[in-house]
Amino acid sequence: MSRGTVHIVGAGLAGLSAAVKLAGSGREIVIHELARYAGGRCRSYFEPALGLTLDNGNHLLLSANGAALAFLRTIGSEDELVGPQEAEFAFADLASDESWVLHPNNGRIPWWILSKARRVPGTRAVDYLPLTRLLHSKQDQSLGKVVECKGTIYERLSRPLFLAALNTDPQEASASLAGAVLRETLARGGRACRPLIALGGLGPAFIDPALSYLERNRVKVYFSHQLRQLAFASDRVQALDFGEDGVELGRDDAVILAVPGSVARLILPGIATPTTFRAIVNAHFKLEPPPGFPRILGVINGMPEWLFAFPHRLSATISAADRWIETSREEIAQRIWSDVAKLIGAAGDMPPWIIIKERRATFAALPEENAKRPPAPTKWPNLFLAGDWTATGLPATIEGAIRSGNTAANLVLTMERRRAMNGSGKRGP
Repeated sequence: MSRGTVHIVGAGLAGLSAAVKLAGSGREIVIHELARYAGGRCRSYFEPALGLTLDNGNHLLLSANGAALAFLRTIGSEDELVGPQEAEFAFADLASDESWVLHPNNGRIPWWILSKARRVPGTRAVDYLPLTRLLHSKQDQSLGKVVECKGTIYERLSRPLFLAALNTDPQEASASLAGAVLRETLARGGRACRPLIALGGLGPAFIDPALSYLERNRVKVYFSHQLRQLAFASDRVQALDFGEDGVELGRDDAVILAVPGSVARLILPGIATPTTFRAIVNAHFKLEPPPGFPRILGVINGMPEWLFAFPHRLSATISAADRWIETSREEIAQRIWSDVAKLIGAAGDMPPWIIIKERRATFAALPEENAKRPPAPTKWPNLFLAGDWTATGLPATIEGAIRSGNTAANLVLTMERRRAMNGSGKRGP
């Protein structure tokens, strides 16, 4: 029986992870990408204004991100992620001038909340208990209806954690998605919470080695190749239309549509996808981080929420940043630098900088938007969806994108096994 060809539309992390999962399986795999590069929202590029290579967004991973780490192991770049040996998160409060390190213990029993040296200053062990309500929320509603969104534990832990993970104001965000984040991180203990960053960039960690791996496994990648529409016949996808050329699908071929939800909605009219989005603003300052400065610093009562220390630059992130989109880049840079200068004890003029605004960085992690996310299978048995906007059970993250690609790839394998079984049954006595 022929194993057929798998056409993957989209070379972001979802599409690349699907291809990596299927590589070496004996199938012909072809990736079609609209842009002239791979990676989508997870990539690196050279910024001439600073003379530095930047990521198009600051991304933090955790040791709990099993799919992402397995992907990196497969393509041979796991060492590109760096982080502490144990879960440690440095914080600084610009209003009170306090600084501390959140230090969960490795095991699942959270005895760290009993230790003043490990927990958030100004909190008691009992203050952490209400967060467990998110672990058992049976109905998706706003986080603000499940836990109280005020007080020290909220301002210094819950809000920074969920704002970063959900890119949505936690009070209105999905309690279901917040619970998923909690279950996979703090609820599993410190071993699951080690912060990891791609110090050399997202491209060298995720994209370049993935493309090399796929090339070694004879996966074809076509850039500047825009899918215009799908042709259907009976109950399956029959052809891919790329405008000047097209692809007729054989009986054993499959398609993984790994494009943004807004694009999928144009290709598959009537499909439900999230339609509300949230912005992210990143600021990059060209200077050497002070010696001993944390690689990742949570900022309380400041304009940015997180500050990342990379070689030759400091990068700040504002999540759910729609309120800043219309503000001039100069004003944003000045205001962020004012906070950064306090944190690093800098005096003098602002260093060279660049502000990057991502207007539609992620779908809004609201209960009603979470409900719109479609599953990977479609009503067409040879067509599958992938992307962080699909129903992964996680917010729009690197981990979610890679899991979605793995899910779509596994569905292709399941399709083939079922076809083989049906064929075997027809050949019976």
